[in-house]
Amino acid sequence: MTHRLVVLISGAGTNLQAILDAIAAGDLPARVTLVLSNRAGAPGLARAERAGLSTAVINHRDYDGREAFDRAMIERIDAAGADTVVLAGFMRILSPLFVGHYQGRLLNIHPSLLPKYPGLDTHARALAAGDAEHGCSLHFVTDELDGGPLIARAAVPVNENDSVETLSKRVQTQEHSLYPRVLRWRAEGRLHLTDQGVELDGETLPASGLSLGTPA
Repeated sequence: MTHRLVVLISGAGTNLQAILDAIAAGDLPARVTLVLSNRAGAPGLARAERAGLSTAVINHRDYDGREAFDRAMIERIDAAGADTVVLAGFMRILSPLFVGHYQGRLLNIHPSLLPKYPGLDTHARALAAGDAEHGCSLHFVTDELDGGPLIARAAVPVNENDSVETLSKRVQTQEHSLYPRVLRWRAEGRLHLTDQGVELDGETLPASGLSLGTPA
C-alpha cells in the first residue's frame, strides 16, 4: 500500500509543494490524502486544490480550548488514513493528546539548527547572535516545543550582508530538499522512532541527527 501523508499547514504551503513535486518526480513513493489547515485563507489550500487534493479547514477559534481543537483534527486526520502526519508550517502548539496519538508518526521541520532557537523569529535571532551558520532541522514531534528527537539537519552559511529575508530564502531551499528526502525514508519503512531514539535502516542515529544538504 502506498504510504499515506496528511499535511498540516497554516500558510503558503511551500514545503507542501516540495513534497508534491517529489511525488510527481517519482522520488517519494507516497500520496497526500489530505491537506488540513487551521486558516481558511491559507494560500497553501489553493495550492493543494490545484493539485486535486482533498482539503479541510478546522479553525481553532471555533473550539473551546486546544484539546477540543486537536480532537477535531484527530478525527479528520484518522479518516484520511494517515501513515505519517507532516507539519509543514503549521503554526499551532499541539496538545499532549494529539502528540501522543501520533507518536512516532508526527514530523516537523523547524527553521534553525536545533536545539538552537526553538520557537519563532529564528532567522533574526541567528543574525543577532552573529552565528556563522544557520539552517533547518527535521524531527519527530514530542510534547516539548521544537524539542523532539532529531532526524536530520541542513546548514547554510550566514553571510556578512545577510538580512532576515535572504537568510530565510536559503534556509527554505534546504527545507524543500530535506523534507521529501526524510519522508522517503518513512515511506520505504526505513525510519522509525524507538525507545532508543531515531532509527534509520536499523541503526540508531546520533542525538544531533544526520547532517544533510549542500551549503547554499
